[in-house]
Amino acid sequence: MHRIISQDEAGGATLTERSQDPTAPKGMEFHHAKQGRPLSTPWQVATIRSFMLTETNLADGWLLDCACGSGIQLIAHASVLNRRAVGIELDEERAMASAMNFLTVAQHQDAEGLPWYGESRILVGDGTDAAGAMEALGGHKEGIALLHLDPARPRNSRTHDLSEMQPPLDEVFRSWAPYFSEHPKGPALLLDLSPRLTEKQRMEVEALVDAVWPQIERTWVWTSRGRGRVDRLALWLGAAALGPDKRRFVRVPPQLGDGALIISSTRHTPPLECLFHPPHRGEFVSILDAALIESGLAVSWLSEVSAEIMTRWAVIEGRRPQLHHKAPLRLDKADNLLVQATGKVVELLPFDLDDATVDRVVEAALENNMASVKIRMDTPPEKQPRWQGSLDRQLARRHGTKEGFLVRHPGGDVLLLCVCHSESS
Repeated sequence: MHRIISQDEAGGATLTERSQDPTAPKGMEFHHAKQGRPLSTPWQVATIRSFMLTETNLADGWLLDCACGSGIQLIAHASVLNRRAVGIELDEERAMASAMNFLTVAQHQDAEGLPWYGESRILVGDGTDAAGAMEALGGHKEGIALLHLDPARPRNSRTHDLSEMQPPLDEVFRSWAPYFSEHPKGPALLLDLSPRLTEKQRMEVEALVDAVWPQIERTWVWTSRGRGRVDRLALWLGAAALGPDKRRFVRVPPQLGDGALIISSTRHTPPLECLFHPPHRGEFVSILDAALIESGLAVSWLSEVSAEIMTRWAVIEGRRPQLHHKAPLRLDKADNLLVQATGKVVELLPFDLDDATVDRVVEAALENNMASVKIRMDTPPEKQPRWQGSLDRQLARRHGTKEGFLVRHPGGDVLLLCVCHSESS
């Protein structure tokens, strides 16, 4: 049994958890329930996704989120696309929070008279009971234009196995399949999945999709807010698939007014391979965003920023993927978001970093007129602050002018002292 939360009910309700989303316009405070804030999608990320949906041509009908939580993503879809939406949430307090957030955004945008707000509905009930939800909405007069699903997952899970997702993907697919509006590309679905899914698990998701809609078009989208990690992983299906793109990587900018950096590929790319190569003074080393590597789109990006046909991957695992190349990368402001550090090797230091060799790194840095050297490699966490502090203090007392960084060559105990490209050029 589903119950619609009226706009009057939402306007008069109170919830204890209310906060300003730091990525939303000032004054747009969202309501949450039962510690729902950490689970909600940041407004900036939600709107970037919604604007990507403007690239598609959805059928007529409802925008649906059948496990909407606080409703942030659904509200972004509705307001950006100016389309009516329906959110379903099993937990009544979270459903109330979603209804209140619809009102909050509508008031902030002075949109209370627009159809996307006035005709949208929030239902308390089971999101896998499509027949009951459609009956509550007045029957089957209008179908589903888009289904967005962000299934709940255990917060302490390291695997995020498909069996842990609630509601289960296959149950949602079977329940809602009869109610999609007709479209030449098939139904439109946007599955918001765990960023921890392995390639094998992604194939399992595709198998569940193909069991209901065989060979439907699809685009995998990795989203990162920085710090070298994937924050969101989503599968866009059917009428929601993003043109010919098979993969996309979206780097959310740190400045709210800037546009996202989007990298895409129309084909499946082979996995990267590490190539051993002796270290050379004068070559360039770049430490790239690990999230870009995970998306499988590093080669597509390099084809735009590098004139070289052949580059060498020294490290592809971990937080600091290491690329070696003969010429500097051609980076603009947006591309810099994907590079932790890039520069020319000016010294080969035949030792590893420890308490006894920090001073030798300082000596080499001073010989190259360096004002600072950042450690850009894995080190014991209890020692890294001490070593970095020693480098900072000793170099700050001198009068160097160049910025640089230190990496370890993967082939042995050889440190590469690099001058940042802006300085080396």
